[in-house]
Amino acid sequence: MANNPRDDDTTARTILSTVHAEARPWATSWFRSLRADGKSYRTIENYLATVREFSAWCAANDHPVAFASQTPANVRQWIVEQLDDRSPTGPAVGTVVLRFRCLQQWFRWLVEEDELAVSPMAKMKAPKATDERPVPVLTDEQLRALLHATRGKDWMSRRDHAIIRLFIDSGMRLGEMVGIRVQDVDLEAQVVLVVGKGARHRIVPFGSKTAEALDRYERVRNTRPQANEPQWWLGTRGTIGHNGIAAMLQARADQAGIGHLHAHQFRHTAAHRWLKMGGTESDLMRNAGWANSAMLQRYGRSAAAERAREAHRRIAPGDSL
Repeated sequence: MANNPRDDDTTARTILSTVHAEARPWATSWFRSLRADGKSYRTIENYLATVREFSAWCAANDHPVAFASQTPANVRQWIVEQLDDRSPTGPAVGTVVLRFRCLQQWFRWLVEEDELAVSPMAKMKAPKATDERPVPVLTDEQLRALLHATRGKDWMSRRDHAIIRLFIDSGMRLGEMVGIRVQDVDLEAQVVLVVGKGARHRIVPFGSKTAEALDRYERVRNTRPQANEPQWWLGTRGTIGHNGIAAMLQARADQAGIGHLHAHQFRHTAAHRWLKMGGTESDLMRNAGWANSAMLQRYGRSAAAERAREAHRRIAPGDSL
């Protein structure tokens, strides 16, 4: 199902308005081109945010902002500085790789539009995503606190509880959660059909407690004025989109006293808990919608580190001396 255009336009246009003035006219044209190509709202946000960051960095470091004056050396320096900033609060390698790819697409579009003869990134290779830091996950105590924060019997509490239950159980992406339609949910079979990256459809299973939460939500959903909407998740005045769910999660996190929360943490956490509880990697890849093992290896590091610590506590080689 299409995203809520008001959500998408508002976020993208806000980013666009903060792009450096010298780059903004072309960034605006790119934005229109991306929309015409049907790119997802998240992709458009990432593209525009990268142009904004690179342009701001150029201006702050006395490099030319105009795209026609960019050189491979400028781009390499920008990437190197981000890699050097990989402190606990700095960007992960995967984030730097994403920015590299986004900037690459920016210059590629400029070449396709005959604004540039050659991309300054034409012969550049992306940094390897070899970040060894375990992905942070939510603890069982934090998950229980989130569930407790949505225990009310009003329709919104039931909706929020069902969303959080489904995130915990499936680890699906935010875009997949938003796109769920009424016809996609099968409470008897305990599965939901989602549309993942590359418009790939997959069936995602969920457990009995999630089925119960979805059933409770469905009953109150049927009483809402917007009950005939094809989208499964309803808001106060229509359906709820990406920004609405993101805001809800943060509000519930504040209520639960667990600090900053974003939807992708559930994906990390679901993978971690699956492996920790003995689930197979092949089943996790299928359920999560991963085409290769690269993401599995990154998401599984937290579980591997915890398993190693538990094994050490059990074996305690130094205690035998």
